[in-house]
Amino acid sequence: MKKIVFLTGAGMSVESGFKTFRGNDGLWENYPVEQVASHDGWEADPTLVTNFYNMLRKKLWNAQPNEGHRLIKQLENDYEVCVVTQNVDNLHEKAGSSHVIHLHGELTKVCSSRDPYNHHYIKQLTPDNSDVVPGEKAGDGSLLRPYIVFFGESVPMMDAAAYEAKDADIFVIIGTSMNVYPAAGLIQYTDPSIPVYLIDPEPVMGVNSYRKIVHIQKGASEGMKELVKILVK
Repeated sequence: MKKIVFLTGAGMSVESGFKTFRGNDGLWENYPVEQVASHDGWEADPTLVTNFYNMLRKKLWNAQPNEGHRLIKQLENDYEVCVVTQNVDNLHEKAGSSHVIHLHGELTKVCSSRDPYNHHYIKQLTPDNSDVVPGEKAGDGSLLRPYIVFFGESVPMMDAAAYEAKDADIFVIIGTSMNVYPAAGLIQYTDPSIPVYLIDPEPVMGVNSYRKIVHIQKGASEGMKELVKILVK
């Protein structure tokens, strides 16, 4: 069975009503990125950051996967599918995708602020137990913080994502500007001979600068409909 690796970004979740850090205004929910998604912002005001993610989490529980998410899941009937996502939402999982790698963390989890990637202190939240009380502690005694890779921090799942990209027979990019590194470098791990598709409604500068990429200039759902027609004969 051939393997498809998807790299999804902000544009994947737009149709589900989920705003993103990167957009024309450079804000997410009207907060500057530096205030709510950087280590300096966390150190300066952990209460504000905690409350921000509590609010965002409430919106996420109500968000539903769009047709694009569902079509990615549907391709599991014909292909081995791995989704590498820059998004912190759980919409791929809600759609049923079985193999999802989150490069930038997961909104539905919190962790130790001293040792963020120690699995002993990572806590899964649920719709019934969604809010973190400011000042609440992790198991190691440090403040619970969002399980989010803040800007400027290393991306711990990058090696796993690169391993999947090396093994891809088809590589598909959806809704990311390809300006976000190290994720944007994933394409460099793929075999140069494999087909690469880009689904994005906007023109993407330099898209064919070093290898042939088929650009499907549509949003996530309409673009995935077109891709499925190409891939499923």
